[in-house]
Amino acid sequence: MNEIIQIVLFIAALIALTPILGRFMAKVFMNERHLLKLVLGWLERLIYRLCGIDSSEETNWKVYLSGLFVFNFIGFLVVFLLQMLQAYLPLNPEHLPNAAWHLSFNTAVSFMTNTNWQSYAGETTFGYLVQMLGLTVQNFVSAATGIAVLVALMRGLTRKTTENLGNFWVDLTRSVVYVLLPLAIIFSVILVGQGVVQTFSPYTHVTTLQKTQQVIPLGPAASQIAIKQLGTNGGGFFNANSAHPFENPTPFSNFLEMLTILLIPAALTFTYGRFAGSNRQGWTVFIVMFILFAAGLGLSLYSEYGHNAVLHVAGNMEGKETRFGVANSVLWSVATTDASNGSVNAMHDSLSPLSGMVAIFNLMLGEVIFGGVGAGLYGMVVFIILTVFIAGLMVGRTPEYLGKKVEAFEVKMAILAILVPSLVIKLFSAWACTSSYGLAGLNNAGPHGLSEILYAFSSAAGNNGSAFAGLSANTVFYNITLGLGMLIGRFGVIIPVMAIAGNMASKKITPVSSGTFRTDNWLFVLLLIGVILIVGGLTFFPALALGPIMEHFLMNSGITF
Repeated sequence: MNEIIQIVLFIAALIALTPILGRFMAKVFMNERHLLKLVLGWLERLIYRLCGIDSSEETNWKVYLSGLFVFNFIGFLVVFLLQMLQAYLPLNPEHLPNAAWHLSFNTAVSFMTNTNWQSYAGETTFGYLVQMLGLTVQNFVSAATGIAVLVALMRGLTRKTTENLGNFWVDLTRSVVYVLLPLAIIFSVILVGQGVVQTFSPYTHVTTLQKTQQVIPLGPAASQIAIKQLGTNGGGFFNANSAHPFENPTPFSNFLEMLTILLIPAALTFTYGRFAGSNRQGWTVFIVMFILFAAGLGLSLYSEYGHNAVLHVAGNMEGKETRFGVANSVLWSVATTDASNGSVNAMHDSLSPLSGMVAIFNLMLGEVIFGGVGAGLYGMVVFIILTVFIAGLMVGRTPEYLGKKVEAFEVKMAILAILVPSLVIKLFSAWACTSSYGLAGLNNAGPHGLSEILYAFSSAAGNNGSAFAGLSANTVFYNITLGLGMLIGRFGVIIPVMAIAGNMASKKITPVSSGTFRTDNWLFVLLLIGVILIVGGLTFFPALALGPIMEHFLMNSGITF
């Protein structure tokens, strides 16, 4: 009963906060008056002055995209060099050496693309400067990049006969200054109050009761944990991520960290409705996301609390967060894979086959069930375009969305945005399964081993960052292939999305009439869910059948791997 209450409170808090934060973000990106503009407006203006940005200038989608590419490449380069030069930099009290070139490449790509895949243990690999100046900064700006792309898309869908989508540098700045930074400061203070460490002191060496020496890692963790959750980044300061007591010490911190995973992605649906001029449009998208989230959570809970034929128990605790119980471990696994967050408080490798399948399938859908900040919603819009196109074919009329005709160009770009990450998952997984380099990293054989590989490349292509944790990925093969998968998965979606935004912005808006196909009712909700599941099912069912589904039937026969 206690765990049911926690889940109900989690859902209630998420629904209650969605319109509050969503309305505020709409004011920020519509450049309307809001409280924080009076408090932090000076910081926004200072950034424009120092960087030579004209905040009144707007650009077309190609110029907007070029600014995004330049900024992200600089971020990649800075993080890469910080890792390669770590041994010579300050704030490295444990005198940790430079990272290997392939690990530096993987980590720089990972944090630049908002993936935060970690092939390393943070406390034994990176000093405080790299964690703060490299990784924490990227947690802010990679999240802001996703929000900026969404804002440009919302303008493209709602403006008429223009080529201007705003200014990337302005949207990036406002995302950080008014949304991410204030929330991160508040959340950091709360986490410190709960016991999350925030210090520059060296690691502590202690003698245990068994008279053995133990090293207790410390560091400025709270500030990174706050933005890793809020920005749907997920990268942990410590190797155990949010299963580590210095990252997630109490039941209250566990609840808040789970809530903040979905907070901004959910609130952006309300912001979307404000841009569209109809709150119903935003709530429609929220309902679709919530139904898919609830279905995945229900199946995962059913599977985890069901009878395990191998261990002969129900509610298996192996690999779970023992401090918080099965339900909290399952809720986190569903939320983090839905939201492109990637943080974990339990071992996903130890999930039951069906729970593991839910986590993998969430990644394979392109992280559109809430998804990453900005990225989840613009991924959902891609499916919306595909849905209105299919619906138009069914009723024999030109498809429209928000009063604008959806034509061949938009459909082609939408299909491209869906196919690119799917190709990364299937081709790279096939390569790993047939390569000695790929198979060498497996911890398990059989269908579970396939699930480990599928999960890794699904996590990379979906810019999630979580792992089954049964795969030894800190090798040249996996660091390079996963890094490439992250790059393709991120920008292979952003480019067609920006192209859609630019093309839609130039179109006229047709007034609503009796013949308009509505996209804000329950019929559209069901159609959109159907398209998402059918596309995902047709694309990935064969792979899932060979992995977690087969493992489920074998486990019920008493066979495990």
